[in-house]
Amino acid sequence: MDGGRRIGLNPRPCSGRRIVASKKRGRLDGLVNSVKKVQRREICSKRHRAFSITDAQERFRHIRLQEEYDTHNPKGHCSMVLPFLRKRSKIIEIVAAQDIVFALAQSGVCAAFSRETNQRVCFLNVTADEVIRSLFYNKNNDSLITVSVYASDNFSSLKCRSTRIEYIRRGQPDAGFALFESESLKWPGFVEFDDVNGKVLTYSAQDSIYKVFDLKNYTMLYTVSDRNVQEIKISPGIMLLIFTKVGGHVPLKILSIEDGTVLKSFCHLLHRNKRVDFIEQFNEKLLVKQENENLQILDVRNSEITEVSKNEFMTPSAFIFLYENQLFLTFRNRTVAVWNFRGELVTSFEDHLLCHPDCNTNNIYITSDQDLIISYCKADSADPLSEGNGSINISNILTGKCVAKIRASSEKQCGCAVECGCSCKQQSSISRTRSTVAEALEDITALFYDEERGEIYTGNVHGLVHVWSN
Repeated sequence: MDGGRRIGLNPRPCSGRRIVASKKRGRLDGLVNSVKKVQRREICSKRHRAFSITDAQERFRHIRLQEEYDTHNPKGHCSMVLPFLRKRSKIIEIVAAQDIVFALAQSGVCAAFSRETNQRVCFLNVTADEVIRSLFYNKNNDSLITVSVYASDNFSSLKCRSTRIEYIRRGQPDAGFALFESESLKWPGFVEFDDVNGKVLTYSAQDSIYKVFDLKNYTMLYTVSDRNVQEIKISPGIMLLIFTKVGGHVPLKILSIEDGTVLKSFCHLLHRNKRVDFIEQFNEKLLVKQENENLQILDVRNSEITEVSKNEFMTPSAFIFLYENQLFLTFRNRTVAVWNFRGELVTSFEDHLLCHPDCNTNNIYITSDQDLIISYCKADSADPLSEGNGSINISNILTGKCVAKIRASSEKQCGCAVECGCSCKQQSSISRTRSTVAEALEDITALFYDEERGEIYTGNVHGLVHVWSN
């Protein structure tokens, strides 16, 4: 996975988000957000590891199910709304900004809820035919960017809009303004939000032009126009341009993310008849993996190559680069592993088997200190009270140890949703929810951790959002 947020239709921790326009038009499945999110975070100061573990255990010690929000409105968010927008559907994305929680349903409806009043503030769909595909919180100007498609356009091109959080809080989602109106973002065009570098990358397939914008004020900075460019990967300070394979090698260029200056041009040798599984850039390291071949880690500064046996490193379904720790996470067959750039396995997690086999990274959050991973995991099969439910596991990334777990069996002991060993006798009825802890832990489809408020938000297949808080 690359680092930006590419709304391109692949883990909170990543730096960016890419959204890709749909190939098929006018079909409901073309509206589903299949974004693979990488969640890269900005660098934060490190804390002592022992303190971090103890702090994490205390932070989640008395967490319990507190609130329940419903994104479904059978009447629709406005009159003449598209029929499928009235249907109850699963939550695919959750974003929180200040005291507002945004929940996006697979149908394309996005609702905003206030943590102060615990009421729905508004729907973000401004028109009756707007289908929202993805969300991005721009902390540079305290606004929410929505990426949408419209029935009037046969759902064929992406449209972006920026709305300040203060307007949304007032129930005025239509007070925003359109972004990138000059761009034709039809399939396979995309828009990618890169939080680490503070940039936006767009690709107009119509004329094969990539454009880089400033995330602070949306000013266009420069363009990259070359029909031989097959892919662009973003890393802190740089962009990697991957060109069309030529014979037994692939041409590559590294550009400055700030002004597009070419910093280095080179070629990497490939096996002629082997599929390229991935090419990923992490600062000065280039990761290249071909079908049934060893992983190659190339240092672009001196061309030194480190190889990792294909038996030790098998092609993952997703990456998350941890810039704070100079490590990267891999996801494969529900398991998570941590590697360094010498090709060494750093961490295997003792209790962190993901619930979804497709590595739905909407169910994964990595803290900004990059010390904890919070995921929706398979519950302990030996626990009869957790049958049919998953659990929310909080694990230390550097040690692999589970520091806290939210699971259904805990509500039998006290009001807390984690195994805390406390003497609390208050039952979970203190929470103003219709769902029990067990029900709230069924079929979670999205997860977000608000680090400022210390709250976990989860969404499920029924379009419900649950708040887990101390």
